[in-house]
Amino acid sequence: MSIRVIKEKCRGCALCVRSCPFEAIHMSGKLPEIGAACTECGSCLEVCAFGALEKVDDSRKSDIDISEYHDVWVFAEQRENELMPVVIELMGEGRRLADKIGCRLGVIVCGENIDRLTYELSCYGADVIYYADAPELKTYTTDAYTKVIYEAVLRYKPEILLLGATHIGRDLGPSIAVKCGTGLTADCTKLEINPEDKKLMQTRPAFGGNLMATIVCEKHRPQMATVRPGIMEKAKYDRDHECTEIPLEVSFEDGELRERVIKMVKSLREKVSLTDADVIVSGGLGLGGPEGFDLIRKLASRLGGVVGSSRAAVDAGWIPHSHQVGQTGTTVRPNIYIACGISGAIQHLAGMQESKCIIAINKNENAPIFEVADYGIVGDLYKVIPAILNALDGVE
Repeated sequence: MSIRVIKEKCRGCALCVRSCPFEAIHMSGKLPEIGAACTECGSCLEVCAFGALEKVDDSRKSDIDISEYHDVWVFAEQRENELMPVVIELMGEGRRLADKIGCRLGVIVCGENIDRLTYELSCYGADVIYYADAPELKTYTTDAYTKVIYEAVLRYKPEILLLGATHIGRDLGPSIAVKCGTGLTADCTKLEINPEDKKLMQTRPAFGGNLMATIVCEKHRPQMATVRPGIMEKAKYDRDHECTEIPLEVSFEDGELRERVIKMVKSLREKVSLTDADVIVSGGLGLGGPEGFDLIRKLASRLGGVVGSSRAAVDAGWIPHSHQVGQTGTTVRPNIYIACGISGAIQHLAGMQESKCIIAINKNENAPIFEVADYGIVGDLYKVIPAILNALDGVE
């Protein structure tokens, strides 16, 4: 269902605008316009004395002609004109899916002065880049990005739209899906194409990671999914790759954007880039206390890596959540993952088992972590790690 304005009956009194508790209605000239924030609560219907608003059945959206939809799209999330790492992963996965379907890989990017980003996206394999360049898009806001991308979807009709399961992606994805009248599978860890009907099979963890659910969007388009960072293979960089660039029209009416970013305040805490790290050294409850991470930091520093942790260590207050690896933390796939004092709960394994080389150090020879480890060391980490550091000091 949705709210529709009957233009012939409206008198432009703006009572509906003032009555909306979500500020989802604004005046466009002499007529009200229903925005993306509408929840169909009915407040506007109650105050309209002219019967100029009505609820309409949007089930027609399920009767769309699916054959009109083509191509795989990736939303290129950027912050301060820097692409987020998940975008490169999505482009690698998008290319794989597009090749299976036999279509183009499209990328949609929003921002201000983003010429450098469009070139970079071209080098990562985009066949078509849809770009919206405007001051209102410099910093992400739900209303602005939703409107621009929704209008692009209506015009160009992508079959699949992928976003990263980041803070922005988790906010933007549902907003676009509601506007498009389609479904959204959140936090996917695997995407495949059904060989029979070419539909997207979207797999995500359920019930705390104890079950994997595969979801299909049968009758609606685009097929939308947010994808967990650190899961997919990154796209290859090719500076000679050619693509088509299509500018998108950007215009906003007065009052249409309910949010405005006044200032950005960055955290002064230690920055952790787990998804980009080639080497991660993680600690768990086996460290015995927060001071154990001093040793973990020494080994990570010596190897040119970063510090990770299990959820148990975070819950114990030994280290900030930004270091957490696993189902409820960050999914990683570094070249080397060293698990120190981590037993290997299924939630942790789900977040690191795609690492190229896994080394486990644990007193308990029966710890589940050894089942996924390429190399296992049974012993006291307070003896093993210093021995490793001493050996590394002897390496030129």
